[in-house]
Amino acid sequence: MPEAPKKISILAIAAAAALSTTAGTIRPVETDEALINPGMGLTQYHMAGRMWAYGATIPPGDTLAWFPGVSTVYFRFLWSEIEPQEGVFRWDLIDAIANTWAQAGKQICLRVICCNHTKNACPDFVREAGAKGSWFRYRKHGVPKDFPLRWEPIYDDPVFLEKYSNFLKAFAKRYDGNPAVAFVDIGSFGMYGEGHTGGGSHPLDKAATDRITRLHMDLHRRLLPNTQLVISDDVAGSGGQEAEAPLMKYAREHGVGYRDDSIFCMGPATNSYAREGSWAHSHWARNFAPESPVVIEPGHWVSCDSKGTWIKDRIVTCIEKHQASYFGIHGFPRPFFEAHKDVLPAINRRLGYRFALLEASWPDTVRPDEPVTIVSKWINRGVSWLHKGASLTWNLVDAQGNVCWSSTDGRFDFKTLDPTLDGVEKPQTVESRCFFGHNEPVLPFDNVARAVRAVRQDPGETYVMLKPGRYRLAVSVGKGDGMPEIALPLEGQIGTTRRYVVGEVTVEKK
Repeated sequence: MPEAPKKISILAIAAAAALSTTAGTIRPVETDEALINPGMGLTQYHMAGRMWAYGATIPPGDTLAWFPGVSTVYFRFLWSEIEPQEGVFRWDLIDAIANTWAQAGKQICLRVICCNHTKNACPDFVREAGAKGSWFRYRKHGVPKDFPLRWEPIYDDPVFLEKYSNFLKAFAKRYDGNPAVAFVDIGSFGMYGEGHTGGGSHPLDKAATDRITRLHMDLHRRLLPNTQLVISDDVAGSGGQEAEAPLMKYAREHGVGYRDDSIFCMGPATNSYAREGSWAHSHWARNFAPESPVVIEPGHWVSCDSKGTWIKDRIVTCIEKHQASYFGIHGFPRPFFEAHKDVLPAINRRLGYRFALLEASWPDTVRPDEPVTIVSKWINRGVSWLHKGASLTWNLVDAQGNVCWSSTDGRFDFKTLDPTLDGVEKPQTVESRCFFGHNEPVLPFDNVARAVRAVRQDPGETYVMLKPGRYRLAVSVGKGDGMPEIALPLEGQIGTTRRYVVGEVTVEKK
């Protein structure tokens, strides 16, 4: 739901509508509010390979309603944490937090990894069952020489794949097709689940990496057919000069979305990741953007900021270059908010999609069962698409705020509304063919009519489903059955219904 939705009284609706209700054209004023919508938004990292980072400072019940634009919460778990013993699952580690977010109308994102440096990510029972792998010592600047050894599996080992498949089947029973899940990272291969093997025990060449990545991708696609999957660009290497790596093309053609981690992590503040036009794999991301979500996470904020690679003023450009739907907050939320609140409005105006109603016109009076044409013009102010699509609905609302009629013309799909990029706007004009109300004759010889008249419930000669009178006309965007789903940058929302009053219309007698 939108953060701090504007709840307006019926009198306020009536006053606003009275000023703008004519048979001509209305041009609503756009708001700047951050919108919480499906398939997009800021993603707060609650667990990033560590139970305490970065949700340790978030009190129970807090879904960051105070942080504009945060729509999802992210969990990067170790497999060994979720299944410490074979067949024994700690789903409570996810559900204890996720359920609160889902009840608030927000979603969760998940990655389960099999290799990490903090502790062994692959459960001991996998190794004990005979899965092949090897021990390695994590090497990185600042890590002590006696850092404990970690175990990395051979990612195409039959025993490993059998055990991981069993886990993924149990995972799928809970989360595949679950409306609370925004996306699942394919994170079963490489360090941190990002496909890196160079820092582990058995580095793989490009051919082996491609083969094993496809194997893991296909496994997730088969067992999670109803879930939006995404995969790290790092599995395709760090080059990026080619128009599209074959592995990325394979992912895209099979409906797997794109993610890029640690964009602000490397090099000085003038590195190639931050220079205009030189975002390492942004051209790969743009190949994905029309068909599936692009997820970007610029890096651990505090560590990147401390070494001078974090470029706050380049975040919006980063989002635009990648046509991102999701932007990860890899840090403790309150300090991050305080440090970025000056740029957050611009971030939220561009991230994902943002449908603005530019103008609309409709007849002042309508009659039941007669077609009505409502002409409206829309623009997508965001950088990406609404991938799953949505329909346009026009609603008639009475003085008490009750929806008395809804009419959806499914010929227009908002997924076709192109984003605004490089200053080029692509508005679309939509002609909606609607019907409002229905009158049903009551046959004089109808036995049910005779029966109800006998108990003084006379239906009359005609049953009028929508009574004549003056109604508020409200617009909404959502499912094909008229159920609103998409928040719009409009004033006049009726409570938190995602229906927005734009004027009035009179329903006449037939």
